Amino acid sequence: MHNTQSDVVLRRITTILSVVIITLTLVGATTGILLSFYYEPAAGRAYQSLKIIDTEVPYGWLFHKAHQIAGNAVVVIALIQIVVMFISRQFRKSWLTAWISAILFTLSAIGLGWTAMILSWDQEGFWRFSIELGTIEAIPFVGSVLRDILTGGGAISTVTVQHLYTIHSYLISVAALVLAVVHLLSVLWQEKQMKKMYAQGAPETGERQQQPLNAEG
Repeated sequence: MHNTQSDVVLRRITTILSVVIITLTLVGATTGILLSFYYEPAAGRAYQSLKIIDTEVPYGWLFHKAHQIAGNAVVVIALIQIVVMFISRQFRKSWLTAWISAILFTLSAIGLGWTAMILSWDQEGFWRFSIELGTIEAIPFVGSVLRDILTGGGAISTVTVQHLYTIHSYLISVAALVLAVVHLLSVLWQEKQMKKMYAQGAPETGERQQQPLNAEG
């Protein structure tokens, strides 16, 4: 398959974006671990613990802000990555792993933002989560079950915060990190294959350019 210059540039952009994705993921994971030392997943205490992190813990505000920025930015970058892969027409079977990992990672990143909604225990997060629970409960057959899993079988309370904190920190975060690594490795492998292809094609191009010169001489 012939690659135009724009295809090569877009593929390089894909590689760069995959590095940015895993960098932001590592920043989010690292700052999340640091925040967990002081965060209390309990109704009422969650808000106060975040206040303490922002005002009393040395550089706590910086880690908290970095965690928020990394979480929001990685969703945007992941969506851009999918668009770039689509524009560069990477539809061969060898790109299947990159596609699957990119899509699942994007969903995981969105899931991280969704589960973090109630963890701050402020008015905005509480009412947003209440509305979201109503939407979930409206899902046929499994809606009420999902609502009970998230809330702990009752109203929004400490149990709800603990459930969302567990899903956010131990399930989705680990999945996002694994998917980011898989995506990076699959994209780097494609980059290696492209370099190998050009390395093999370079001598043939040189021979074709030399033959007319030798014939004239």
